[in-house]
Amino acid sequence: MQEKSGSLIEWIIPLLFILCAGWIVWHLPALILDWFPPDEVAVPNLLGLHMRNDVTPGMSGPFEGQSDWIDYLTLIGIPLFFIIGMKTVRRAPMEFESWRPADRASVFIGRVTMMLIVCLTGVMIYEVFLRYVLEAPTLWANELSLWIAGFIFLCAGLYAMQQRSHIRIFLLYDVCPRWLQRTFDVISTLLIVIFAFFLVYGGYGEALDKLHRWETFGTAFDPPIPATLKPTLLIIIMLVAVQAVVNLISDWNAEPVIHTAADDIDQDELERLKAAVGDEGVGDLDVTRGSIQGKDVK
Repeated sequence: MQEKSGSLIEWIIPLLFILCAGWIVWHLPALILDWFPPDEVAVPNLLGLHMRNDVTPGMSGPFEGQSDWIDYLTLIGIPLFFIIGMKTVRRAPMEFESWRPADRASVFIGRVTMMLIVCLTGVMIYEVFLRYVLEAPTLWANELSLWIAGFIFLCAGLYAMQQRSHIRIFLLYDVCPRWLQRTFDVISTLLIVIFAFFLVYGGYGEALDKLHRWETFGTAFDPPIPATLKPTLLIIIMLVAVQAVVNLISDWNAEPVIHTAADDIDQDELERLKAAVGDEGVGDLDVTRGSIQGKDVK
C-alpha cells in the first residue's frame, strides 16, 4: 500500500472528473431527449430547458438528436477518469489503512469531494467580490453554492464510512469480548444494508420521475437540484452500504481497538502548542490548569 499523497495527478484527475460530470449534468436534458424521451407533454418543456442552457448550440453530434460531440466525449470521460483516479489515488498517512478496490473508489470520491469544496469556496469568493466590491451580484452563485454543497454533503458521507470516522458510541462496545464485538459489527452492518435497501426501494420511483422530467429549483438561475440530488442520494446510500460490508470484511480479523479520551488529542497540534509556549519563554514548564491549581493548593 502506497502512502504518498498530494501529487499533482491527485489534483488533476478529480478536477477533470468534476468537469466531465458537471458538463453531463448540465447537458443531461439532451441525452434524456435522445435516449429516454418523456411523454409528449413534457418534451417541449425539456427541450426548452435544453435550448436555454445549451453551452454549445448548433454543434453536431455522432448521432441525430440534441446531443453533440462534447456531450459524448465527456460521457466517456466520466468512467475513464474514475478508473484512472482509482489507480492513481494514494493513501495519506492519516487515513485508514484499508485498500481494497471499494476503498480506492471511496477515497477517490473523497478526493473529488475535497475539490468540490475548493470549487464551492471559489464560487462564494467570486460572489462576495461582485456583491460588495463591484456592487453587481450574480443570479446564480447562491443556488450553485447550494447545489455543490448538496453533492459535498452526500459524497463526504461515503468517505466518512470508509475512514470509520462516522459517529459511534463505544461505551458498551469496548468492554465486550471480541466475538461479541463482531456480532455488534454484523448487526450494525445489516441495519445499514436494510436501511439502504428500503430507502432505494421506496425512493427510486420518485428519483427517476424527477430525473426524467428534469425538475428544477424554480429560481431565476433555476438549476436542476431536485432532478440531480435525489438520484445521487440513492446512489451514494447504495455505495455506503457496500462500503459498510467491505469494512466488516476488512476489520473481521483486526485487533480490537480500545478507545480513550486520548483519541481526541491531535499529537501534531500538541507539539505545535508546546513549541509555541516554548517560544514565549516558558520552555518545559507545566502550564496546564491541573498543575497551576496544584501549586495554589500547596
